[in-house]
Amino acid sequence: MNAEQNALLTRIGPGTACGAVLRSYWQPAALVDEFDPALDPAMRQRPVKAVRLLGQDLVLFKDDQGRWGLLDRDCPHRNADLSFGRHEGDGLRCPFHGWKFDAQGKCLDTPAEPVGSKLCERVKQRAYPVIERSGVLFAWMGEPGKAPPFPTFDCFEAPATHTFAFKGMWHCNWLQAFEVGIDPAHTSFLHRFLNDAPLDDIGANPAGKQFRSASVGEVDGQRWPMTRIMREFHRPDISFEARPWGFQLTTLRPMTDELTHVRVTHEIFPQTFVIPLSETLTITQMHVPIDDTHTYWYAFFTSFGEPVDRLAMRNQRTQFIPPPAFIPKAGRQNNWGFDAEEQRSTTFLGMGEEDINVHDQWAVESMGAIQDRTREHLGTSDKVIMANRRLLLKAIEDVQAGRPAPGAADPAQAAAMHGPDTVDGIAPAGTWGTWWIKQVDAKREGAPWTPKQPQQQPA
Repeated sequence: MNAEQNALLTRIGPGTACGAVLRSYWQPAALVDEFDPALDPAMRQRPVKAVRLLGQDLVLFKDDQGRWGLLDRDCPHRNADLSFGRHEGDGLRCPFHGWKFDAQGKCLDTPAEPVGSKLCERVKQRAYPVIERSGVLFAWMGEPGKAPPFPTFDCFEAPATHTFAFKGMWHCNWLQAFEVGIDPAHTSFLHRFLNDAPLDDIGANPAGKQFRSASVGEVDGQRWPMTRIMREFHRPDISFEARPWGFQLTTLRPMTDELTHVRVTHEIFPQTFVIPLSETLTITQMHVPIDDTHTYWYAFFTSFGEPVDRLAMRNQRTQFIPPPAFIPKAGRQNNWGFDAEEQRSTTFLGMGEEDINVHDQWAVESMGAIQDRTREHLGTSDKVIMANRRLLLKAIEDVQAGRPAPGAADPAQAAAMHGPDTVDGIAPAGTWGTWWIKQVDAKREGAPWTPKQPQQQPA
């Protein structure tokens, strides 16, 4: 990749080509939990937050009628910062000259103007539509009135009892943050444990030990933890197929003549991946640019079994990534917690067992704020990375030509934006294609909430 292409794919501010693509999709702006006084006491008196999203400075607030407002942060009078505005129930009032705006950006008052002034009627602050889904506030940052239907993926269709959302900041560009999630080969190395723990010691909602949990299926009557499979079978056969939302990734790790490990995951273009966490829990993770050099990942945990323990899951994660800023405690400033003895004896990386998010964080932050892709050398195992970059370049070309961006941005594809199904398991080598379909059908049929939709055809 040359330097011009790298800049094209990584710069996302207003007026940029890639920024125009990302603004064709609904984007997470904040967790609903960020307005919970238990996590941020400042919200008790003043539910207002400064937000930076896609290189734009915004202010997010909730009025007394429960309506969300997301406005450009600079007051249209003389550009003072509205995130310091007075929350007056029905809107925000700028402390500079008292101009007041409601959640839709309508100017309600210009109190320093002469009595009878009509100036207020001619002023409107840019407001961005906000909708709430699965504990996250999504914003439409594209052309007003052109938002596509919100996708009906499982993580957004599941009831609140069966979903949990969390986020964390990485100090790097959005694309390198996203690319780690669509790289099936890295798990055998970056997340490798040098020994296996008893599966019954993991707990119901592991914070970072998903690779300790068992894959579906058995070998000689034993259930294998994923970490053992990833460690012992580290040359995966990776393939991908186009789907309405992006790509379906299939990763095969042949184990014996009779058995193979199958992992089916998904890339939802342009910045989301879907992976199995356990037999009944799925992670849908979005990578949202704060600006060119900072990214928030938003993770949606969706249960197809028992209700999730939201408090326990939150507490497990806030010990590593504390609110209200959700900046990890580990980072470049402390070498991401690197321990040479641990690297020798316990983990391949040496950066802890409890929170594997820090493994990915190190990988993407250590590349630099914006990865210099002119210096990389890609191999066969990077085929999905290359395919995604080609898709992103094509999307940029389409949007510049006035054509719709692909997948969830295209209203014509809205009906196909459901699922997608994942699996992680040990299957009969010759019939894994039908085996995984049966597994996800059984999971969906057994879930208390899932819509019963026709599943994909076997590979």
